[in-house]
Amino acid sequence: MDRGSDENFWVFAYGSLIWRPDFPFVEGVPGRLHGWHRRMCIRSIHYRGRPDRPGLVLGLDRGGSCRGLAYRVADDLVETVRRILDERELISGVYDPRYAPVTLDDGRRVAGYLFVARRGHDQYAGGLSTEETAAMIRQGHGSCGSSRDYLANTVRHLEILGLGGASLRRLLQLVDEPVAVPS
Repeated sequence: MDRGSDENFWVFAYGSLIWRPDFPFVEGVPGRLHGWHRRMCIRSIHYRGRPDRPGLVLGLDRGGSCRGLAYRVADDLVETVRRILDERELISGVYDPRYAPVTLDDGRRVAGYLFVARRGHDQYAGGLSTEETAAMIRQGHGSCGSSRDYLANTVRHLEILGLGGASLRRLLQLVDEPVAVPS
């Protein structure tokens, strides 16, 4: 879906952009993106992990749908906001920026600027078991903190905003379970 010249610029947030947008916006409206779901499937080697001990962060992966927040950006700030987002999200090429239709809770349908997981990228971790996912989240600490705190912040904000997140809440419970140390 292309962003038409007469449309406003909308950013679709599904993870940390919900609780840390880092850009100015005019309004934030809950909405649904079809064809993609949020998943802890991106090995983080900068913000929430290191190359030798990656953490995991969210990506949009194929299939299903995703509830999130759509932020409308003022026309005079579109290029600035796009630059901020691209600098934040495109540091390693694991995300593919694109526009996709988002249906807002108030009935409007907008072209959302968003970032989907590149399945062929070496940071894509969509094939991990639940236990492997939890272990990688436990180990991840990077320049912006831990992968566990990233997950917890996302779960908390999804709950506060009524945007779902039950599967992420279950994953967080698994991450927080005591890990047996082999004797």
